[in-house]
Amino acid sequence: MSVPFFYISSYQPGQPYVVLDESNSKHAIQVLRLQAGDRVMLTDGLGRKLQGRITDDHRKACQVQVETEHYIVPVKSPVVLAVSLLKNTSRLEWLLEKVTELGISRIIPLICERTEKESLRTERMQAVLISAMLQSQQSWLPVLDKPHSFSQLEELKKWGSNHCIAYCGPADKTSLATWKRPMGSTLICIGPEGDFTEAEHAQAIQQGFTTVSLGENRLRTETAAMVAVTLLCQGNGHS
Repeated sequence: MSVPFFYISSYQPGQPYVVLDESNSKHAIQVLRLQAGDRVMLTDGLGRKLQGRITDDHRKACQVQVETEHYIVPVKSPVVLAVSLLKNTSRLEWLLEKVTELGISRIIPLICERTEKESLRTERMQAVLISAMLQSQQSWLPVLDKPHSFSQLEELKKWGSNHCIAYCGPADKTSLATWKRPMGSTLICIGPEGDFTEAEHAQAIQQGFTTVSLGENRLRTETAAMVAVTLLCQGNGHS
């Protein structure tokens, strides 16, 4: 049986004990039936992975004694996904789960001209990210930004030293599958169903973005985002 893995919202290096919040305590003690003396793993989502043992199996405030502490160095060339919000919430949740498993660094929801939905259930989506991080045994939690208008593209460029936009319309394009990504962070923009408008694409080009192709087939937003992140994250694996 694998050692249960929990997320903790804060941790100070060298801290001898950690008290799980009520939700995690309930899951550990009442659902998993863990008891004092059982081993667990913890992460703060900021690169720290802890191993310890339960010293107080309280179902609302489970206490863990930290035995070992490791810091996982972040990847040298992180990937940032700027993607249009999806009308279908379940498809968005699926996308967030999968790109987290792949090792995405930051997710920026975009509101484009053809985006059909402009709101985001941040608390729910954050829970999806945490669950995917734990499931994939990682210790870096992707940052989920608030929704940004595509008109703020110049501001979003700060999250990448390389900037790409996937576009289906006529344009000079570089195949993302064969693109030799330079070192440094990469920001990739994925549009809504119906793609970016010509004006949005022109804005990106004016701001120095490289237009990339994801292949011959026309892909749904979540599929396009998955393909792009998979290609960009190759060799970037988190621990």
